[in-house]
Amino acid sequence: MTIDDKPEKPAIRQPRVFAAPPPAPPPPPPPEDGDDETIPHLAERRRFSWGGLFWSATGGLISMAIGYSAYRFVEDLFAREDWLGWLALGLACAAGVAAAVIIIREIWALFRLEKIGEIRAIADRAFRHDSAPDAKAISDNLRALYRSRPDMANALTLLSQHDSQIMDPRDRLKLMERLLMQELDRDAARLIARSARRVSIVTAVLPTAYLDVLVVASQNMMMLRGLASLYGVRPHLFGTMKLARMVVTHLAVTGSIAFTDALMQQFIGRGLVGRVSARVGEGAINGIMTARIGLAAMDVVRPLPFRSLRKPSLSSIASRIGERAAKDIDEDNPPA
Repeated sequence: MTIDDKPEKPAIRQPRVFAAPPPAPPPPPPPEDGDDETIPHLAERRRFSWGGLFWSATGGLISMAIGYSAYRFVEDLFAREDWLGWLALGLACAAGVAAAVIIIREIWALFRLEKIGEIRAIADRAFRHDSAPDAKAISDNLRALYRSRPDMANALTLLSQHDSQIMDPRDRLKLMERLLMQELDRDAARLIARSARRVSIVTAVLPTAYLDVLVVASQNMMMLRGLASLYGVRPHLFGTMKLARMVVTHLAVTGSIAFTDALMQQFIGRGLVGRVSARVGEGAINGIMTARIGLAAMDVVRPLPFRSLRKPSLSSIASRIGERAAKDIDEDNPPA
């Protein structure tokens, strides 16, 4: 080994190259409102219901029993006197026609209630995804819903004039809400306040709790039917009962069935609790509950969600009830 010979440098080991892991697949998109294809087992459950089969079979048996009894009754009358048989047959036919009309009206009211729910679901989806086809579908559905109402003719005319000039879907939905829902919301707030005030006054006067329950139930059912008719549902007996169930479900889901501390503080801060009797206080609480039910009913029967317009607040209606109660007390007990 000579001086010129240099020792060979050891080979430097190159770092090992690892292959990058494959990217994780994106999460599946959330299911759309009313889309049953993403939840097949729920769709299958809705196709068949033992409870629905029971009530359908029971209703069919009762209808057959009533029809057979009526047939035997008319047959017996024909055996006695012909004119009695014909009279009973005519009355039975009139009753059958009336029953058919009532059933058709109930089915149509339930269909309109479901239709408003579908429109509201499509509106929520259109606001989230800024979907132009959904906005167009909502516009067509609202025109079909309010076409036969004279009080909505001017609003529909303005909507037709400005709807084609706005291209953004969210702006179109806000325009529909301002033109079609503003007057309806004002009338609905008046109806809720009037019903709540009536409940608070009447229940403060009635002597027994049983009458209070009857008055509150009847006034709430009348208020629900009035709100539904205002927004285009026009329910009858079964439609109102279904609407009441939907409102109770909405209250339970949103957690609004209990009073908040801020709401009760309005009465305490005004000194109303120390000035009213127990009956007047109970009447005020009943009125507030009626107002809360009415506001929940607005969320159910209103075809568009609140976006550009403000929803009537419970505190404003409650303050009106409290001010009215305090005014009545001051009039009954003038200062010396």
